[in-house]
Amino acid sequence: MTAFKICGLRELGHALAATDAGADYLGFVFVPGVRRRISADRAREIIQECRRLRGSAMPAIVGLFANQTLEDVNQIVRHCSLEFAQLCGDEPPEYWERIEAPVIRQIKVREDRPRDETIDEVRRRVDEVVSGMHTALLDKHQAGHLGGAGKSFDWSIARDIARSHEFLLAGGLSPENVRQAITEVSPRGVDVSSGIETDGVKDLTKIAAFAEEVRRADEAIPESRRP
Repeated sequence: MTAFKICGLRELGHALAATDAGADYLGFVFVPGVRRRISADRAREIIQECRRLRGSAMPAIVGLFANQTLEDVNQIVRHCSLEFAQLCGDEPPEYWERIEAPVIRQIKVREDRPRDETIDEVRRRVDEVVSGMHTALLDKHQAGHLGGAGKSFDWSIARDIARSHEFLLAGGLSPENVRQAITEVSPRGVDVSSGIETDGVKDLTKIAAFAEEVRRADEAIPESRRP
């Protein structure tokens, strides 16, 4: 089955809805200055209550960080009992190894160069991530954005990488296009935030619709192409 992550959560009701929809990961943004940022104390409250209410059905908890100190990241990892740290900045491999949780490394796909060069660069970076026993996440590069930009990139690039590597696919996904993305790319998982929002707020109907489209996509993928 294709895993999916509901990211940018700030309310208990939204975390519970994502859990009940079958999400594999819940994402909380701890990057200073971004719209979906949540405080460590508030995130901890939501995570603890969600775990109390849902028990063994709980998805894995992911914290998003970008160019923050190791001390700050590891303090939040411990404080919130995070199960993954997603790094969205310019953190080098030696930094990854000192995080006190498994790492999801965002790789930003540039489309301002020849396609072959882009594929070679993305493949090299994914190699670097997976060789360190971490998880790669492909997202669109957009100047001025530390995290995701809410826009998709050329999925044929991701499809080429998927022939040899597992990764999570992000960037402009929504209930309207996630089935196409999964059937075209066959990623290990998909990641959504803005695509399940209405007027900047998580939408329970869209969360459920996204989960349903992931399931429908899985039913359509031939066994030979499953990750």
